[in-house]
Amino acid sequence: MKIKLNSVVLLVFLAVSAGCLNDHHNQDHPHDSSFYIDYRSLKGLPDGIAVIELDPEAPNFGNISSKLELGIGVLPHHIYYNQNAKKMFTTALGGSYLYEITTGKDSNGQPKLVSAAPIDTGENTVGENLFFTNDGRYFMTFMGGAGGPKDGSIGVFNANNKLIKTIKAPIQTNPNQFIMYPHGISVNEEKGLMMVTSTIHPDLTTGMGNTCTLLDLNTYEIKETYQVADSPADMSAPVEVLLLRGKFPQYALATTMLGGDIWMAPYNAATKKYDAFTKVFDGSMYGLGWTLEMYIDDSNKLYVSFADPGKVLVFDINNLPQLKLVKTFDADKGAHHMAFFKTKSGKEVVAVQNNLLDIPNLNSGTITIIDINTGKKLGTVDLRNKYGILPESIEGTNGPSNYMHH
Repeated sequence: MKIKLNSVVLLVFLAVSAGCLNDHHNQDHPHDSSFYIDYRSLKGLPDGIAVIELDPEAPNFGNISSKLELGIGVLPHHIYYNQNAKKMFTTALGGSYLYEITTGKDSNGQPKLVSAAPIDTGENTVGENLFFTNDGRYFMTFMGGAGGPKDGSIGVFNANNKLIKTIKAPIQTNPNQFIMYPHGISVNEEKGLMMVTSTIHPDLTTGMGNTCTLLDLNTYEIKETYQVADSPADMSAPVEVLLLRGKFPQYALATTMLGGDIWMAPYNAATKKYDAFTKVFDGSMYGLGWTLEMYIDDSNKLYVSFADPGKVLVFDINNLPQLKLVKTFDADKGAHHMAFFKTKSGKEVVAVQNNLLDIPNLNSGTITIIDINTGKKLGTVDLRNKYGILPESIEGTNGPSNYMHH
C-alpha cells in the first residue's frame, strides 16, 4: 500500500509536527500528570494552549484546568522548552508563527497558562519545528520561507529571541544541495551537524519533497542533500529526522509522511557526513501509512507513530542498523505526538495525541493513554466531543516529557 497523494492528503503537511531538543532532559526531573496541549477550535473560536489532566487514575482525568487563547486561525503547532527548560515556546502555522509562553501556578499549585508573546520571524512564514543548542541559539524551520513556489528557510535566533540569520539555499541555485519546504530538524552538537527534511509546499499543490539536507551547525553551509525515497520521482515527503547522539549509535533516522516508511543513514567518521539513506522499515508490509513522530524513552526504545490506522510501534535500537520491532500499540486514527509519564499507582504509560489537523480518517481528536508494559489502553480523552477542540501536540508541564525527540 503506497500512499497516493490527493487533495486531502496534501493537508497533512500542516499537522505533522515536529519536534526537537531533549538531550537536555533530566531523567530524574519529576513529572506530574498534567500536560500542555496545543489545540485548534472546531467552533470558529480562537485556537490556543490548554492544561489537561491525563492520568486515568485521577478523579479529574480529561479535565482542562487552564486555557490560553492565541487567536482565530493561529493553529499552534508544537510546544518546546529551551535547553534548560526555563522558557517555553510554541510554533504556529499562522498568526505570528512563533510565541514565547509564560506559565505559572494556580492557588492549588497546579500549572497555569498566563500569556503569550509573539516573536518576530522576519520574512519567514509557516512555523514548524525548533531545536535549541547549548550555546543559546535556537533554530526554526519555516516551510513557507518567504513565500516562493520552491521556498523554505531556517531561522537562527539568539537567547533573546532575536532573529540573527535566515538560512536559504534555493534549489534553483543548486539542484544538488538545497533547502526546500523544511519541516523536521535535528542537531548533533558534538559533531557540529544539523539536518532538515523537505516535506511539502504550504499552498498544498505547488510541490513536494523527497530529501533531507545536512548543514554545518556553525557556518550554516550545506554539506549534502540526500534522497530519502525509492526514486527521484517518489515524492515520499520526509517529515521528521532524528540524529542519534550521545550514548546512542551514530545514525540519522527519517520518517516519510507519504512513503509510510522509516529510513536510516550511518555517520561516516572519515567524511564527517552521513552515508546514503536506506529504507529499514516498510510500513506497507504491515498495513501502515503516514509515518510521523519518533521518540526514545528512558529504556532506549524507539517509539514511532503511524497515523493510519493509528498505531505506535516500538523498536529496539541496540543493534542498529537493524530495527527490531518489539511491540505494537493501538492508538486512534491520526496517532501523532507522544508523552511519557507514570500514573499515580506507578504504571509506566505513554499518552498518544491522535489528530492531524482534522484530516478525514486521521482526525480522531483524542488522547490515548497506553500502558507501555502491557499495551493495554487505560483511558481515552475525546477532546473533539468534550470540548469542541482538536489536540495538535502535547508536552509536559514540568519539563520535556520524553528523553529524546528530535
